[in-house]
Amino acid sequence: MTRRGRNIWPAAAALALVAGLGACASKGDSGPNEAPRSRTGVDDPGTGISVPFFGGGGNRNQQANQIGVNSFLWRAALDTLSFMPLASNDPFGGVIITDWRTDPNAPTERFKMTVYILDTRLRADGVKVNVFKQVNGVNGWVDAAVDPDTPIQIENAILTRARQLRLSTLGEK
Repeated sequence: MTRRGRNIWPAAAALALVAGLGACASKGDSGPNEAPRSRTGVDDPGTGISVPFFGGGGNRNQQANQIGVNSFLWRAALDTLSFMPLASNDPFGGVIITDWRTDPNAPTERFKMTVYILDTRLRADGVKVNVFKQVNGVNGWVDAAVDPDTPIQIENAILTRARQLRLSTLGEK
């Protein structure tokens, strides 16, 4: 080994030691005489971001605004589309996308739906449904026209279910 190579090893070892000790010094853990700190490093529970996934405490109006959509419409849409396989759903953006579903009674047709929850209030214009239909032909699945009343009927079913959910929660109080 050259003389220059022997001089680098002590410097590299010292650098690794400093980096290793620096990684151990974390603000996330408290010492024996300190109050416990949170893992996020935020000591004041009033600061930071809080997302109540499981309906935790707090102001109900504040919780409703954190999701960004009306919870009754969201739940009603999921209930109404429960017969369809879900491809994705976004409770913060208010979008539910189903996967294709073929009815056993009509194996040459399949449907897919997208539901948009557009408002934080329970309103008739707070939900929009798009329905897509395909027919299995000689060339495979081909897009087909959907009856214009179908999305409206599904929207009405979602709104009816949302009203039922709201009335049931009012009855519990």
